[in-house]
Amino acid sequence: MKNISKVRGGSGSVLEPKVGTRPQDNLYLAVNSEWLQTAKIPADRSRYGSFIMIAEALEKNLMHDFADFASGKKPLPDVPNMSKAVELYKLANDFTKRNQDGAAPIMADLQVLEEVKDLDDLNAKAASLSKFATMPFSLEVEVDMKNTEVYVLYFSGPQVVLPDASTYKSPDAAKLLAVWEKQSVKLLELAGVDSSKAADYARKAVNFDKKLAGIVKSGEEWADEVKWYNPLNTEDFEAKFKNFKMNTYLDAILDKKPERIINKEPRFLDHVNELINEDTFAEIKAWMIVNFINDNAENLSQEFREASFPFTQAKTGIPELATGEKQAFHIADRDFSEVVGVYYGQNYFGVDAKKDVEDMIHRMLAVYEHRLQNNDWLSASTKEKAIAKLRALKLKIGYPDKIEAIYDQLQVVPADQGGSLYANRRSFRIAKAKYNFAKLQQAVDPTVWEMPGDMVNACYNGQINDLTFPAAILQKPFYDINQSRAANFGGIGSVIAHEISHAFDNNGAQFDEHGNMNNWWTKEDYAEFQKRTQAEIDLFDGIQYGPVKLNGKQMVSENIADQGGLTAAVEAAKNEGDDLQELFENHARIWMIKATPETIKAILSFDVHGPEPLRANLQAQCQDDFYKAFDVKPTDGMWLDPDKRVHIW
Repeated sequence: MKNISKVRGGSGSVLEPKVGTRPQDNLYLAVNSEWLQTAKIPADRSRYGSFIMIAEALEKNLMHDFADFASGKKPLPDVPNMSKAVELYKLANDFTKRNQDGAAPIMADLQVLEEVKDLDDLNAKAASLSKFATMPFSLEVEVDMKNTEVYVLYFSGPQVVLPDASTYKSPDAAKLLAVWEKQSVKLLELAGVDSSKAADYARKAVNFDKKLAGIVKSGEEWADEVKWYNPLNTEDFEAKFKNFKMNTYLDAILDKKPERIINKEPRFLDHVNELINEDTFAEIKAWMIVNFINDNAENLSQEFREASFPFTQAKTGIPELATGEKQAFHIADRDFSEVVGVYYGQNYFGVDAKKDVEDMIHRMLAVYEHRLQNNDWLSASTKEKAIAKLRALKLKIGYPDKIEAIYDQLQVVPADQGGSLYANRRSFRIAKAKYNFAKLQQAVDPTVWEMPGDMVNACYNGQINDLTFPAAILQKPFYDINQSRAANFGGIGSVIAHEISHAFDNNGAQFDEHGNMNNWWTKEDYAEFQKRTQAEIDLFDGIQYGPVKLNGKQMVSENIADQGGLTAAVEAAKNEGDDLQELFENHARIWMIKATPETIKAILSFDVHGPEPLRANLQAQCQDDFYKAFDVKPTDGMWLDPDKRVHIW
């Protein structure tokens, strides 16, 4: 036990590589130290590791393809709406025109914002302003958590400037806000706003942002999904607003108002009249103007891009701004994500690989069902419900068969027809909002994908009860058809089972096989589950990781999924007689990471995922088979006493 602080974090020593480290003392460092000593974080990134290395290679290939499509060296692929993505890329990459235009594309909208006189005027113009500016609240249509066959309108507060509401309590908060304030003044001056007025806008925007930060949810609060669901009759919801005319606003933005609205942030709604009133109007107006200029700097000239970089740099530690060409690709990829993902999947994802991954998914599902059937702490009735949910899971592998209809509705106006990057993306915003609100009158489409095929990630969607594995993640070190089965189980196998485990984490446990929020547990079983969940919270809570002390409650859902994922992967490998050392080593390999201290602080303030080295080490420490595979002794650094090991799924 004497070395456990090294494995659990200590003073950040998990980040200090040491070639020759034994797996028995620190699995993560044993596998990754050589890479950690030699790898360099790219100058335009704040993190580097397995996920990002794949994304970087993917980015290089797709950027080359887009350049060839734009120049005519390659014919456009037969993918619906791909020509629009390429046209947008050409607009974004035309810095001659972007630099000539300067602030001109945004001037009309900036003027409209500046001309808002008072709260009555804001109320009168709110619907039109929301087409291009951020409102001091958020409305979005999503699947109803208690009836997943229909959509419902959700209400919440807006984003704050710093990474999370909890960040405002940190010693760095004042410094970061000062950088954002100074940057905002510079951007407004570039747009022709008088210096004194720009400074006044920026100061008032910071003041309003601080007020928001004291009321909106923190990352820890957002991690509890069940507490998002607070239904209100629409009339009662509208009546909550004494100063902002929410009834008029909803009439203007919706074709038909719903009978009820789900309030995700009760505290925010309780305080909304303190935030939005005649006395705070000047701050709200300034906040909207300053957010507008910061949000749209990326759509303007290189001078605007550079002027909007200091805050990102201060927040993440990124040394350099990405090239204009790279930014152009990412804009096209972001706005036409599913389109680009289908192109990537069709051209870079093999049929044999998809078949092999599908086989592995079904193997992991079979292992999971076996584990549920043989679970020693669930009653028969709860087991039956859990297995029903498992069997109802839908699979989405590689990329979708059809592209979502929204992309048919996006139209790109080329530069030679008077189009600008800002104007096109503004029109996309309007089209996407209209498309989203129209869902209120439609049935839920369970075939829609949560992630595009070129995203290096995977997910579980609790409301649809489906698993998505984009093509991009299905490659080495996660998966390689020529890699050993054990290595694949430690990589993509554990990822597959991780996503399955989300159906049974602290949030997923609240939803049934149809995705509806519904209690399917006996009282005794759920009490035992909560006890085990608390053990998972305690396992991570308070660990000092570099500059941050971890919040076990905030990241418990992902840690439960990690625990279940690795446990199922180990059992699958054991069933096939595979080398468990290879499995654990590749599991540690997929989590290799280097990151700037600024990014560690920013991400861990709100992210529900634990630090990668601890996802490798702590979860391995909870696997009894890890101790057998490497003959770990109580005097070794990776030893964790049996009564401290967490076992859930």
